[in-house]
Amino acid sequence: MPETKIGTSETLLEELRGWVELETPTTDPAAINRLIDKAEAELRAVGAVVERIPGRDGFGDQLMAKTPEGFAKGNGKPVLVSGHLDTVWDHGTLEKTIPFRVEGEKAFGPGIYDMKAGSFFAFHALREMLRQKVRPMSPITLLLTSDEEVGSPTSRALIEREALASCAVLIPEPAGGPDKCAVTARKGVGRFVVTARGVSAHAGGNWPDGASAVVTLARLITQIHALVDLPGGTTTNCAPVWGGTRPNVIAAEAGCEVDFRVATAADGARIEAAIKAMAGPQPEGTTVEITGGMNRPPLEEGPGNLALYAKARAIAAGIGYDLPKQHRGGGSDGNFTAALGIPTLDGLGCSGAGAHAIFEHVLWRELAPRCETLCGLMETLSEV
Repeated sequence: MPETKIGTSETLLEELRGWVELETPTTDPAAINRLIDKAEAELRAVGAVVERIPGRDGFGDQLMAKTPEGFAKGNGKPVLVSGHLDTVWDHGTLEKTIPFRVEGEKAFGPGIYDMKAGSFFAFHALREMLRQKVRPMSPITLLLTSDEEVGSPTSRALIEREALASCAVLIPEPAGGPDKCAVTARKGVGRFVVTARGVSAHAGGNWPDGASAVVTLARLITQIHALVDLPGGTTTNCAPVWGGTRPNVIAAEAGCEVDFRVATAADGARIEAAIKAMAGPQPEGTTVEITGGMNRPPLEEGPGNLALYAKARAIAAGIGYDLPKQHRGGGSDGNFTAALGIPTLDGLGCSGAGAHAIFEHVLWRELAPRCETLCGLMETLSEV
């Protein structure tokens, strides 16, 4: 059990509700900044050293809060806790699609599982630690970011900079799957845009004069699909797909997006090279342009991650529940920090289900014990 008093699941849910009812789509920086305003004011009020990094490129601000100098028992490298406040849900979802509600063990709401509950855990644990003057072994750095759902284009550099200065990274993304696991490994994620260009012509009278971009794209899609290796952890998916204008016109342009997932950095390099090699002049008399590549490197399971997991599992056992581990296909900001060689443990948020789905929910009675586990790690981790 952590020394910090976290409170009951009922009290946590009531405050979390306020976070959920502030809708924060990635595409609306002003909306995200309203939640950042709230977190910033409350952290400043208990003595956190707060820095707010202005948003850019159409994204919201980033918030960094640290324990004051001399507050921690040790003066080694800090523990970094990183969560995001943006969600995939547009304005109006709360009113029309996923109203906040409690049904038995489940609390529903847009973004409550991915990942407002986990980011709230991190905020709440730091706030209460400072308020109650519970001194952790190491300094704490909390990052709350605004663009994770689209690949962290403006926050990645900040996350990586703070990770390199830290002894460990904790990611309170949702606990994984029906077994409610911590996450010790994640697949790497890549994206491509494939654009095929051909020559338009009348599909009846001038068929030989045309070169169909759609035919070229169809061939490439089958080649990309052939790269799937489920036992090895590699998947590809081509969607959305577009092309052509009318049935009687040979398509001058077609394209698709490609999502690919890999278990190792070596697989990522191999798949990236294989797909990029498909660009250029084609047998059909068309050309292909391919842009993109790896977006998130894999979070590969290693000794540092496993050591953090062992500590988390021991804390959870002391609280009264088991904490299994899981390898997950989706990416997170933990992919970035683990690739730098910093011990990283993910999946420290709340249990539930429905990320990005209309049944998104948390198991609200588990809010307190899950938050206590994160807080216990924040209190006890230290540089070795």
